Amino acid sequence: MVAVALSACAQNKKSEQKTQEENNMKTLVAYFSATGTTKSLAGKIAKATGGDLYEIKPEVKYTAEDLDWRVKTSRSSVEMADKNSRPAFVKDLENADQYGTVFIGFPVWWYTAPTIINTFIEAYGFEGKTVVFFATSGGSTIDKANAQFKTQYPKISWKAGKVLNGASDQDVKAWIDSLSL
Repeated sequence: MVAVALSACAQNKKSEQKTQEENNMKTLVAYFSATGTTKSLAGKIAKATGGDLYEIKPEVKYTAEDLDWRVKTSRSSVEMADKNSRPAFVKDLENADQYGTVFIGFPVWWYTAPTIINTFIEAYGFEGKTVVFFATSGGSTIDKANAQFKTQYPKISWKAGKVLNGASDQDVKAWIDSLSL
């Protein structure tokens, strides 16, 4: 009887310790911003969460011509047409394992996330972490990205992301509070 009680106590202590470790994990706000719009939003999210801000920087910066979605041979058009495209980025995020929650921001391209977001996720994994997308868009939703990435990376704990065009600090805080992180 005493052994059973001690065993149960030890299990509860391990469970409490694990919960405490999870609660001590940091928040990362990573973003890819081709024109600067998403960068501004990422800063608001980092401020609201107390998270570390990290820019996903392509090894080769996108030019205006690269971003012209009307030209089928533009860099962004070619990348988005190829589901296996993984544009290189500057991999300089240190200690990715210290983050329990990761916000990933991007401009919506072709109704989903730019393929550099796949490169970033595959580089750092984030299995077992809570990941939330946030985006800016000229008119598209983030729904396709939410569904696509949840299927592509099932070992990540996904929370539904949101397009936050022109969101105020108060809007950002209300959205973050609604996530129940």
